[in-house]
Amino acid sequence: MRLSLSSFSSILLLSLAACGGSHDAAAPVASGSDSAAASSPSVPSITKTVTLSLAAQVGQKMFFDKSLSGSGKMACATCHDPAFAYGPPNNLAVQLGGPKLDQMGNRAVPSLRYKDITPPYADLLDNPDGFSAPGPGGGFTADGRVNTLAEQAKIPLLDPVEMANTSGADVVKKLQAAAYADLFVQAFGKDAFADSNAAFDNATKALQAFQMEDTSFHPYSSKFDLYAANKIGGDMTASEMRGLHIFSDPNVGNCSSCHYQGAGLNGSSALFTDFSYEAIGVPRNTSIPLNQDPAYFDEGVCGPLRTDHKPKSATEANTFCGMFKTPTLRNIATRNVFFHNGVITSLEQAIRFYNTRDTMPELWYPNVGGTPLKTNDASFPTYGLIKTQYKGGTVQKYNDFPALYASNIDTQVPLDGRAVGSKPPMTDQNISDLICFLGTLTDGYKPGQANSTGKCAE
Repeated sequence: MRLSLSSFSSILLLSLAACGGSHDAAAPVASGSDSAAASSPSVPSITKTVTLSLAAQVGQKMFFDKSLSGSGKMACATCHDPAFAYGPPNNLAVQLGGPKLDQMGNRAVPSLRYKDITPPYADLLDNPDGFSAPGPGGGFTADGRVNTLAEQAKIPLLDPVEMANTSGADVVKKLQAAAYADLFVQAFGKDAFADSNAAFDNATKALQAFQMEDTSFHPYSSKFDLYAANKIGGDMTASEMRGLHIFSDPNVGNCSSCHYQGAGLNGSSALFTDFSYEAIGVPRNTSIPLNQDPAYFDEGVCGPLRTDHKPKSATEANTFCGMFKTPTLRNIATRNVFFHNGVITSLEQAIRFYNTRDTMPELWYPNVGGTPLKTNDASFPTYGLIKTQYKGGTVQKYNDFPALYASNIDTQVPLDGRAVGSKPPMTDQNISDLICFLGTLTDGYKPGQANSTGKCAE
């Protein structure tokens, strides 16, 4: 959603006024919080001491409990490691799960940070910038098919290629055998296990409570937060400030059009997402098993995992097809794979995809009918997915997107459909500065330390 420069100025002022340190005080108060088991990923030092409700304490135990999986080797924290901003701790496009922990998932694992004020999905959600037109937004998962963290938790617990439980009752039996079963009873009553359906619902509510209450899921402790709160503004380097301008300039990076950095809901700090859904034509990831079937397409909001927005027929247009949720860019510099299918493997590559998808599509999509060159031209970039230069042929642009829905593709800068071979909107210096700015969104910043290195220190 497009922002003018004058609009951005107002938004930035709003974000500076709204970014405070009030989130710690909002944590519910009950009994004490326990740390994770030694065999599980450790909670990083940015985790603040909070007092969790009984339900949240149960959720914390569950989050690190590998016995709740069909394999006995996978916990929530296996894929959502707190040491990696509650995202995956490796560079796999999709994670391994299933009863033997050897089956590939279907989508890249997102971070669980900053989900606490995500609104429910709506086809016409009001945009938080206050002036862009309403559109699809909100909800959890890449297609928004559930509206609460509790509903979201059921998906991996029961998915056959994730934690691979056969039913909610299967999960409840494992909870009854867990060392913290008495804590579950304290939280949900003496008859907590009498009804397996109710117990499973309470278990997922416990996971939700943990994520809502524990401030390590929303610490707001990045360098940008200190800058935006006008506390340590001098720590931002010239390159990081240039990157912020590129991020916001509607004629260059235009990241703000979807990764809105103004004040969030309820006066919260900037979330760097407007909760919207966009179709950008990410290249197909052929390493995902389902993608071996040429007739299969993951089309986000219109299916196949989500079923309420499916096309009425195979030939009828559907404006929801190809749309995936705009994630927060907080902690984006800690990720190893990007987009819903994990096909992009570095932050720089993700930005360059945005910058050259239209001007050099041969870097991102396969060539059909062309002749591969024995040696690439010296000017042929090496940062794309396609490493071989071709003479002739046809580039299969949007190769993970049925042609019927091509009109759904977002056409905002930098993905604005400019002609092949024309000048892309961002220069190499712009990209370098933008990467530096995005690095300031990583939590755990220590004021006064030399946290900016190399080009970002300039």
